[in-house]
Amino acid sequence: MDEQPRFPLLAGLPLLAGGSWLWTGAEAGLLAFLLMLPIGGGLFASGFALLLWAGDRRITQTMALAGLLGGLGFPVLMLGLGAGSGLWLSAVAAASALAAGRVALGQTREIQGVPRPEPNLRLFASVAMDEIVLGTEQFSIGLPAGGAARRMAAEVQTALGLYRSRGWLDDPQTYHLDPPPGLEPRIEKARSGKIVYERLSFESGYAPHDDEPGRDRWLALEPPRTAHAYLLRHATGNRPWIVCTNGYRMGLAAIDLRAFGHYHADLGLNVLIPVLPLHGPRRVGRRSGDGFLGGDVLDTLHGEAQAVWDIRRMIGWLREQGAPAVGATGLSLGGYTTALLASIESGLTCVAAGIPVADLARLFWRHGPPLQLEYLAHLGVDQARVTELLSVVSPLALEPRVPFEARLIFGGTADRLVTPDHIRDLSAHWGNPKTHWYAGGHLSFRMDPRVQDAVDALLREVKLCP
Repeated sequence: MDEQPRFPLLAGLPLLAGGSWLWTGAEAGLLAFLLMLPIGGGLFASGFALLLWAGDRRITQTMALAGLLGGLGFPVLMLGLGAGSGLWLSAVAAASALAAGRVALGQTREIQGVPRPEPNLRLFASVAMDEIVLGTEQFSIGLPAGGAARRMAAEVQTALGLYRSRGWLDDPQTYHLDPPPGLEPRIEKARSGKIVYERLSFESGYAPHDDEPGRDRWLALEPPRTAHAYLLRHATGNRPWIVCTNGYRMGLAAIDLRAFGHYHADLGLNVLIPVLPLHGPRRVGRRSGDGFLGGDVLDTLHGEAQAVWDIRRMIGWLREQGAPAVGATGLSLGGYTTALLASIESGLTCVAAGIPVADLARLFWRHGPPLQLEYLAHLGVDQARVTELLSVVSPLALEPRVPFEARLIFGGTADRLVTPDHIRDLSAHWGNPKTHWYAGGHLSFRMDPRVQDAVDALLREVKLCP
């Protein structure tokens, strides 16, 4: 963490950018001012807040988001205000987004056991990308309030008592039931752009335990009842499979097939991409992933339990079809699910957890709305209790079943979404296996080819691919 001045000089950049946007809008007329107000106001407000109240993470998130939108607005600005004004306004906005990355990086505390990244423009940009994502999530992350919050607090307390009495907190493995064999999925041909793939679906059959709090609410959600997956498989040869689990907000074929298609096209593997509950075609909200994080704690727990149940059913089907070997990988929330799967499912050839969440409660309390979290704590739902409750679906509470030499973890040293302590803690719990650190944020691992090289090397070492 850099030494923090009382009045950061970089606050001047969004103040200048925001003032320029607001002044130009006012000069151009009422309609132009109203159209430019969200970006100009966001930049000016975040600069003012950074100047006086530096340290609140939402400041840099707002600055980065407003800066990106302003930078992307150049074509419209040029048409409406002329090339000179458009270039100036978009440039100072984009510079403010980059400054948000620099400020956020400087305010990040050093984490013991995590390499310290070397500051440079590329790193600032990758951190700014994370801040932009978090800036958009400010408008969608919500926790139960009022009567719903009191109901959730009662559910958490009841569930803790039930889980203790059943021994699930002492031995989380016993919480998970083995899914039935004999899956007969529906498989249809499909296309996403130039990619031809297959859509697999089946009735999940998952249900929380009979007396669990939140059971009826979860079962009342219709889309998650049907499990979905995308398949990329070769027409010839009985090839090994790799199970690739999507991250938060993913689960859409157009995204997932391109995120994991490398294993099919370049390594010759068959690929199964399961869709997490509440994502993609299983979503219940407006956006993929709504309700999985930041909603009811018991919904998150049941969503993760169902995710592992569904993937285990799919792996059972692969083995019944004669799969010679099955490996697993996943990104972000999918990395969490993959790590949990590796602690419950036997016989996986290897596991590669990418930018994985390790502790969902820690994630809630870092990114959740502070006042709502404080109110939940007032009701008795604090981070410690949620951590204890979610231990039944936590990879930090179970031992991995994959051989030590077949484990890999990778993460970013400047990740703002899944902070590096998650990667460090999962690595330590797994006995410190191969752990690849890259200098960047959550979304920039694609910019470092050594990350994919490390995963590919593992797959070759365990003979999953040539």
